Amino acid sequence: MKTQKTTAFDRRNFLMNIGGGFAGLALAQMLTEDAAAKVPFHHPPRVHRVIQLFMTGGASPMDLFDYKPELERLDGQMLGPKEKPDGFTAPAGALMQSPFAFKQHGESGRWVSEMFPEQAKLVDEMAFLMAMTTKTNVHGPGTYMMNSGFLLPGFPCMGSWISHALGNIADNLPSFVVLPDAKGLPYNQKGCFSSGFLPVVHQGTVINAAAEQPVPDLFPGKTHAFANRDSDPAGLALLDTINRVHAATHPGDSRLDARISSYELAAKMQLAAPEAFDVMREPDYVRRAYGMEEKHTEDFGRRCLLATRLIERGVRFVQVWSGPQGAVGNWDNHASITKELPPMAASVDKPIATMLRDLKSRGLDEDTLVIWTTEFGRTPFAQAGTGRDHNGGTFVSWLWGAGVRSGVAHGQSDDWGYKAEVDKTYCYDLHATVLHLLGIDHQRLTVRRDGIDRRLTDVHGNVIKEILA
Repeated sequence: MKTQKTTAFDRRNFLMNIGGGFAGLALAQMLTEDAAAKVPFHHPPRVHRVIQLFMTGGASPMDLFDYKPELERLDGQMLGPKEKPDGFTAPAGALMQSPFAFKQHGESGRWVSEMFPEQAKLVDEMAFLMAMTTKTNVHGPGTYMMNSGFLLPGFPCMGSWISHALGNIADNLPSFVVLPDAKGLPYNQKGCFSSGFLPVVHQGTVINAAAEQPVPDLFPGKTHAFANRDSDPAGLALLDTINRVHAATHPGDSRLDARISSYELAAKMQLAAPEAFDVMREPDYVRRAYGMEEKHTEDFGRRCLLATRLIERGVRFVQVWSGPQGAVGNWDNHASITKELPPMAASVDKPIATMLRDLKSRGLDEDTLVIWTTEFGRTPFAQAGTGRDHNGGTFVSWLWGAGVRSGVAHGQSDDWGYKAEVDKTYCYDLHATVLHLLGIDHQRLTVRRDGIDRRLTDVHGNVIKEILA
């Protein structure tokens, strides 16, 4: 008995020990199909793959997409709340007009500020949600809510739910890939791409796009020369022996057959991953268009190009983050909108516009959805001179691609951009709409957890039909 327990324990530890790098990635992704809910499509899908662009920190709507002429008229007047609202970091200052010029663009006449000159050229291809709102003015809970539908940790994010429901498209790459900012992870760290109570195989696979080896331990290092193609048969034979002993002691474990095939997937990824993650294989003109030769756009441009390549090669869900957690280098512009917002906007504008055009040129717009969002907006009131505080009252998101009605806007905030006023939408509605485009009824995608049928949209959510083609 002691030998059996030790052998089983060693097998688990063996798999866990290799799980820190490429082998663990391969094992986890191989299990995606095995552990996927394999939900049958509830209706014909329009979308098969998704790119989510997340602006960490709270991108200011009235300085980007939500033009408010009333702020120009009332600039400098103290008309805000007298007491500091929950989640604000300071009392409300005077109303502050946007320091940036706005113009109307496209046949739709969509107002866009001078901060986004390239995206402004594509507004007729986008559908805007102009009255997004949330339940918090705090970054951590707000970021959780926009990704998982809950303010607290422990719940699966949207990418994990989609992976759980649909599995992977290609058998040689992960189904859910996360591309964080080179400056660091967002608020909540890896909790933003957690699988929560779903199997761990559905959590996001974090890739360091700027690293020499984006996938760690894909190939053995120089200090491990013994790990080579010639030694593979011996290693596989050892694993087979361990698996057979484990099977003998766990005769009812139906998952073992799938786990034994993990190294078959690993071999496939060794062939596919180097090509897929190497953006330098793209022509010079493509890399220039994404801004990879300019310092301020190099990082985000690289990750947008990588997202396009991964989507093209069969990754189902790719998340691209702009900005890390913290007080600097993101969209949390408390000190000065005039100084802090322009570099953030410039870092993403050209890469995003190029990515949309590139997806279209590759024919990927026919079944790909792109989402641009943030965790909340900012106040119309000044803070610390020319900064803006947190504001969950209203913010903007947009969608582009398959199944999206182009050139429309849904919802409206009040005259100051302080609160969502007409046709307000929550994360639940956005998530329900994304699932709908993927062929899934959000009310029917559930997992029983602690006696409750949990779902991405909790007990809320309506498909936003006004933005669907």
